[in-house]
Amino acid sequence: MTTNTTPTNTALLPLPTPAARAATATGAAIALAGTFLAWTWTAEFPGNLTVTGYPGGLQVLTLISAALTLLLTLSGYGIKGLHWLTPGGANSPVRLASLGTLGTTGFTIGAISAKLGGIVNLEPGAWISATGALIAVTASLGLPHDQELPHTTRPTPLNRFLNSLRAPTPQRAKELPSWAEILIIAAAFGVALHVFTYGIDTEYAELFIGYIICVAFAFTALTRAGLIARITHLTAKHRNVTLAAALIAAFCFPFTQQNEEYALIGANILIFATVALGLNVVVGLAGLLDLGYVAFLGVGAYAAALVSGSPLSPVGVQFPFWAAVLTGAAASLVFGVVIGAPTLRLRGDYLAIVTLGFGEIFRLTVNALNGVSGPDLTNGSQGIPSIPDLNLFGFDFGISHDIAGFTLGRSANYYLLMLVFTAAVVLVFRRSGESRIGRAWVAIREDETAATAMGINAFRLKLLAFALGATLAGLAGTVQAHVSYTVTPEQYQFAGSVPPNSAFLLAAVILGGMGTLSGPLVGAALLYLIPAKLQFMQDYQLFLFGLALMLLMRFRPEGLVADRRKQLEFHENDQLDVPAEDTPPTRKTAGTTKAGA
Repeated sequence: MTTNTTPTNTALLPLPTPAARAATATGAAIALAGTFLAWTWTAEFPGNLTVTGYPGGLQVLTLISAALTLLLTLSGYGIKGLHWLTPGGANSPVRLASLGTLGTTGFTIGAISAKLGGIVNLEPGAWISATGALIAVTASLGLPHDQELPHTTRPTPLNRFLNSLRAPTPQRAKELPSWAEILIIAAAFGVALHVFTYGIDTEYAELFIGYIICVAFAFTALTRAGLIARITHLTAKHRNVTLAAALIAAFCFPFTQQNEEYALIGANILIFATVALGLNVVVGLAGLLDLGYVAFLGVGAYAAALVSGSPLSPVGVQFPFWAAVLTGAAASLVFGVVIGAPTLRLRGDYLAIVTLGFGEIFRLTVNALNGVSGPDLTNGSQGIPSIPDLNLFGFDFGISHDIAGFTLGRSANYYLLMLVFTAAVVLVFRRSGESRIGRAWVAIREDETAATAMGINAFRLKLLAFALGATLAGLAGTVQAHVSYTVTPEQYQFAGSVPPNSAFLLAAVILGGMGTLSGPLVGAALLYLIPAKLQFMQDYQLFLFGLALMLLMRFRPEGLVADRRKQLEFHENDQLDVPAEDTPPTRKTAGTTKAGA
């Protein structure tokens, strides 16, 4: 009789150790329950953590992390209605979510102790949540690793009960109707808008740090669970719907803000993100390392400031806004061609050094055009102040407006204007990347010698990418000049404490994901929002910035939002030639089986 040692594929996903999973769920439930109790006896710690029955401040973040841990733990049983959270049936998301709960709770306890003077200021609710989070983390370590899930499980009474709640997990995700997929995309962007708005609305540094810890672990857990990949597949399938949903979510942001400061952060994030997307054309698509890109932003801003009617402008003219926009874009385009034509025959580090020199030359030149060291054109270090607010078709951007019951202030007005520019830049980037020219840029980036051998005019296409990137930066600079009221040389450095600058722009592209559409937008939002919220760490900003880049290059060199090519390039050694569960028996195993028969 022949013994078949090949595992069958008809069984449901295996149940990991029931005791470990039950303990993890219990710990998460305890941590969640502790958020409804007081964590401190005094209201001196921000967030009012003294109320029983109503979580506030950092308690809300612990509640969210504990709830996510509980849901991921229960979804591992395949319970109907929850199995969609972990389509891959993995256990690592449970560990990550439980670590997020412990991290958020531990940080809150540490912040309370540091601010109020010791752990004596903690109430029982904090200890209950910390104990529950510690139980959840410890128990989750007892769950089998993702690659070591057994194919069979001992049929204990608990397993038989849970099997009655399980929903069969298909080998392939079930196809949904198009309307359902569109609703999922809309819901995903709604959640993203809420999460982003919550981060901007954080009123104190402790809450923002807890927010970063919670979001980082939650996003990583959902990524490991496969849920983010499923949503990404839907967005790639419905690209036009995805772009429309993203624009609608971004349009709704200023209507959620009552604080002008937070709306201004949103407007500056859009400016930073738009410039980063323009740099992505140069670096991400064409593979040209540009370390002086912020100078093109400065050229557009100065050109618009000179012709926008500032009383201190040496030019003394006032163009309508559309003409000022064209002036800024044209000036950046000219500078892009003038700088790129003699330098783009260089490659690699040599090109980076030349572009870095151009950025410094621009800053020193506008600083010298003060009427003393040179012609009086830019007022030197004083810059061009008092740039008037825009007035388009009777709509004054400098005053508040009531629209549908919502009050939009000056910052919200400029945010919506910048959103229009961002949409235009996104359209240009998308069309360029998908065109014949975009494919030629990618070929040059991968191997310029091979691309030239195939008949591609590398110099002309690189100059086109350089000029297009400069033009997009100039467009953003025209709006930045009006948002900030003034332009000065110190705003356009290679590296500084306040973005945008060339170093942060390049980091935004690398952090988000080179060559992708949404990557630079995500990277720019993170790199602008974190310094804006953690101003007390300004002296250590560059140190933390360098540390973050080191960790990113070590653990995710392809960026937060990476395309398939980059993932395969950086993780080719991690790919399995044949999945383990589909590996046929070896010749030795087959021979042994035959002999046993």
